[in-house]
Amino acid sequence: MEILIGDPITTCLSPVVHDMICNLGFELREKCDINSIVTQNGEVCWKTITDCVSYTESGQSLDYWESIQQLGPVCEAVHLYILSLTREQLEIQYAPWFQWTSFPELLPEIFAALESLHLPSIALGMMKLASCLERALGDVFLLIGKECPFLLRDLLASAELAQVFGRPVMDVLKIFIGSPCGLNLRNVLWHGFASPQDIPPKYCSSMLVLTAGLGQLLKSYLHQMKVTLAHRPLITLTNLEDLIVFPAVTNEVLSLVENVMKKSAMILKIMLPYWELAVVKFKVHRFADCTILLLSQLETGLRRVFTAVNKCPDRLLTAESATPYTTFDEILAKHLNDGSINQVPLVLGEPAMEFLWDFLNHQEGPRIRDRLSHGEVNLCEFPEDAASQLLAFSLVLLLRFTEEEVLSELKVPQREEGGHIISCSGGRGPGFQV
Repeated sequence: MEILIGDPITTCLSPVVHDMICNLGFELREKCDINSIVTQNGEVCWKTITDCVSYTESGQSLDYWESIQQLGPVCEAVHLYILSLTREQLEIQYAPWFQWTSFPELLPEIFAALESLHLPSIALGMMKLASCLERALGDVFLLIGKECPFLLRDLLASAELAQVFGRPVMDVLKIFIGSPCGLNLRNVLWHGFASPQDIPPKYCSSMLVLTAGLGQLLKSYLHQMKVTLAHRPLITLTNLEDLIVFPAVTNEVLSLVENVMKKSAMILKIMLPYWELAVVKFKVHRFADCTILLLSQLETGLRRVFTAVNKCPDRLLTAESATPYTTFDEILAKHLNDGSINQVPLVLGEPAMEFLWDFLNHQEGPRIRDRLSHGEVNLCEFPEDAASQLLAFSLVLLLRFTEEEVLSELKVPQREEGGHIISCSGGRGPGFQV
């Protein structure tokens, strides 16, 4: 546990990224007339939004810094507008324009989070909206193209989407979710860099309106071209029996998670609200939500372990646009980029590494991180088993990085031969001892 002791961390965003997300869009104080952005019947006036986008002198590339600054007042006006609506008004005006995403239920869910100003729920809503939007945009791409790009940034840069929506509209999306040079909201959230306090709610409100606006543009395109949008079928995760390592999560285990997460050195205090929300989501059987939160926070926690055991504390922060993030791929690799041995597998042990590999990377496994983050999974039918396994595994890791005296206070069961244990061999090796 001593490997994780250090100064309290207030953000996992590097200074430039923090400034861009948390400050830049608030610098201009001018008020923007909402009627120039959204008509009374909810139609998005794209020109007002795209006029805020700036380009470099050559005109060949986006000026992300100035664009975010100029979009700030627009986002503020949109946010106040969304909060002024009742749920009924919101659904009347915008539910039809969310149908193209094939996940219209997300609209009232995110609206409820915005109304409550519960920041972890807003961040979760942004994560789900980004993945849902990526999937839907991929379906639109396939109206023209043949093979959908795997990465969102490549999808947003495609000529196919520019043909449907227009290049200026695609540039707006790049600023919000499609480039490490911009706000990059999708990646800083899905990779666990952004705490709840790091994501201004006005960007979530703006993404709601942008998504509806895309639906409006798409309707015009489909009508003009006389074509119909076909959605690729979503995946329902099945056949997880071979991956069951832990017994089903009980109320006792949930209670232990709630206690341990406040004490474990693996969890940054700024990220604790995500863990609390994950447990709440499990209790109310929102298993996809629970899993999304756990995946991003496991990456955060394991990145903390990675930076400590490999003695590279600066890697805890987000990368700049020209430097790769420290993500699961590097955290779980055998070697570091310089060829030296990565200490994480040695610290975690083979059973833990095998569990992570099976769930995240194995081509024949569920690859739940990839599939959830790219919007490929049916969230409504997400299996309890997957969430339960991930939650139990998370508990094992939290216990692994909790002081012995704290474990004794929490009365964590002990093995006779020493060490604390959550029974979890499941027929696959010696089990996870902590």
